[in-house]
Amino acid sequence: VRRSGRPAVALWSFYSPDFEQAASDLAAVKSASAEGAIHVAGGVHATAEPLATLLAGFDLVVIGEGEHTLVEIVDALQRGADPRALPGTAHLDPESGGLVSHGPGERHPLDAYPPFNARYRKWNAIEITRGCVYACSFCQTPYMFKARFRHRSVADVRRHIDAMRAYGSRFVRFLTPTSLSYGSADTTPDLDAVEALLASVREGAGPEAKIYFGTFPSEIRPEHVTPRALAILARWADNRTLVIGGQSGSDRVLAGSRRGHTVEDVVRAVRLSVEAGFRPDVDFLLGLPGEEPEDRALSMQLAERLVTMGARIHSHAFMPLPGTPLRDAAPSPIEPDTVLAMARLESRGKAYGQWRRQLVTAESLVRARRRHARSDYT
Repeated sequence: VRRSGRPAVALWSFYSPDFEQAASDLAAVKSASAEGAIHVAGGVHATAEPLATLLAGFDLVVIGEGEHTLVEIVDALQRGADPRALPGTAHLDPESGGLVSHGPGERHPLDAYPPFNARYRKWNAIEITRGCVYACSFCQTPYMFKARFRHRSVADVRRHIDAMRAYGSRFVRFLTPTSLSYGSADTTPDLDAVEALLASVREGAGPEAKIYFGTFPSEIRPEHVTPRALAILARWADNRTLVIGGQSGSDRVLAGSRRGHTVEDVVRAVRLSVEAGFRPDVDFLLGLPGEEPEDRALSMQLAERLVTMGARIHSHAFMPLPGTPLRDAAPSPIEPDTVLAMARLESRGKAYGQWRRQLVTAESLVRARRRHARSDYT
């Protein structure tokens, strides 16, 4: 600030469960800093709750995808212009204290911006797909990035893989809402595109590299698991664990949450995966709004069946995330029988996950939502 005469820009991004901690951190930073800075918040929570984010002390919010907007903000500051007038931003009106929003920022092809900072060797998972056509009611992704797929090209992925190899990085992961949807415009997988991507990555990364696809931080939809898909993964990827989104053992709950698959799809995916030499880790989501004790009993029955087949259970609890159709919904209470069933699976090493902690987080989100509503935050 002293050298340039222009304010520093502090960039913040956080998930909804971390909002209160981020607001506390912001207050501490402002209290400890003698020099002024513009604190800019972006990401899915800031997009879904811009007024609450600004009232927490942030100076500017980036709405929607932030790559282009951030460049425009920095350019405006360098020119001495007011970044609050830019598309893709929101701020508080200095007189009324109300929200002034200019709507979402521009969306650009994924190739227009790098997936990591190669200059400073800050490697992370390569984002290959943004947006999701499935629009599950509990997920923030399709409601921030739209319910359609946008893919990074194979050529651009390869360019970044080559940079990683040049600097000695040997671990490759991918970021995508649904791994086997790469290259597809709809719900039908394009396995030729998936294989072209993985073959190019293997060629660029080299035989000694470790390539992870269909596992953290992404997953595979159960209906996409086929013998050919598994053969492609076995040939080009190194992981032998697959994360499969099952979510519930109740077809009624799956339909109500817009999952787009059935319980039988999950069973079939686990069977095929095990036969192909993979260990499936199946995501389960407990406490969805409208879920009844009978639905959770079906989920526990399915979990036991899948474990017997060779899977593990990755358990989660529903959280009412801002920006989703279920943002105002309260989680369904999880009865002692389900808690005991989960504990038994965990004691056998057949289940893991943060569902107990997420129950607490869900309660805090409900309380925060009620506070915001009383304070006219929305």
